Amino acid sequence: MSDLRTDALHYHELPKPGKLEISLTKACETQRDLSLAYSPGVAEPVREIEKKPDDAYRYTGKGNLVGVISNGTAVLGLGNTGALASKPVMEGKGMLFKRFANIDVFDIEVDCTDTQELIQTIANIAPTFGGINLEDIAAPQCFEVEQALKAKLDIPVFHDDQHGTAIVASAGLVNALELQHKTLELARIVCVGAGAAGIACMNLLMAMGAQKSNITLVDSKGIVTTHRTDLNRYKEAFAQDTNKTTLADAMENADVFFGVSGKDILTVEMLQSMAANPIVFAMANPDPEINPVLAHKTRNDLIIATGRSDYPNQVNNVLGFPYIFRGALDVRASEINMPMQIAAVEALRKLAHGSVPKTVLHSYGLTELSYGKEYILPKPNDPRLINVIPQAISQAAIESGVARISMPKEAQKF
Repeated sequence: MSDLRTDALHYHELPKPGKLEISLTKACETQRDLSLAYSPGVAEPVREIEKKPDDAYRYTGKGNLVGVISNGTAVLGLGNTGALASKPVMEGKGMLFKRFANIDVFDIEVDCTDTQELIQTIANIAPTFGGINLEDIAAPQCFEVEQALKAKLDIPVFHDDQHGTAIVASAGLVNALELQHKTLELARIVCVGAGAAGIACMNLLMAMGAQKSNITLVDSKGIVTTHRTDLNRYKEAFAQDTNKTTLADAMENADVFFGVSGKDILTVEMLQSMAANPIVFAMANPDPEINPVLAHKTRNDLIIATGRSDYPNQVNNVLGFPYIFRGALDVRASEINMPMQIAAVEALRKLAHGSVPKTVLHSYGLTELSYGKEYILPKPNDPRLINVIPQAISQAAIESGVARISMPKEAQKF
């Protein structure tokens, strides 16, 4: 009987190393084909693009090409593996882009830890792409890199570890709050993990109505308070004036536990101290902050979500990033702004309210599945995602003024 490690290594090695390849979109057989594809014919689109840079979207693959870029400083739960060792993950990201949204990807691993050098390197190669997906860059560097690139470039720059996680988790959380008869505006939220994902999640939730005064941010040293002197500016924005210091303190009467931290951080005692009808998002991978079986044994009034596929309510970024980029690319958006992110949250959460397609039920071996405590997010193989999420993103881009074209006609080509 094979094991996961052996199967994973064989999967990546055989029958051909890696998970991506480049294929041709035009004929390249005859002398005429060659003269059109390269010299002398290729000079014609070059001249057109030189005169009108936007024609790159007309004559090249730029409009359907995303750069998945990392320096390997925060790879999955493995930490700083370095750029080269991050390549299987970046190829995997590219595979998901292609599989779920038919977006082409170049994965680029940059051997660089200097922030300014990394920013400039990515900016220098940006003309190649219609969008850039930053991946597995450690906080706080990831914040600085993304902010600088968004200021420099006129294409979407999106750090999925931040915003992809935030969009999918927020969609699930809003549904969970509804089911527990609570509101985002009044919910007392404890966020454990003050890195890229945690801070982005809290920023998005606040943009949607959560109150900063109701958010307690907790890092490896305890509650983020105004009394601490070891905070970076991103944590300082959430510092509370309180004498409470520990996670156990923070959990008393909390409505929501939002975990992007590590295994078994949330104890039974902490869960018992939460308010009635609690919500637990234990998203650490591969081992959540509390085992769902133990959580349900402890409280029968809770809703729990994890990052794992073998439990209900998986918070999976693949529900977000392929479709978010698809919608942005379809209208040549210059950025993925907050209105587009909120539109994605709304579209994603509403999908869980509808009838689940039979193909989804069949693939999970189920006879029925409906909106409720064990179904707050669509499944990753839901065929409705590609129709609903990109459309919401494109419309929000148009309405917020960051779209270059008003209708996604080019989407029909991809």
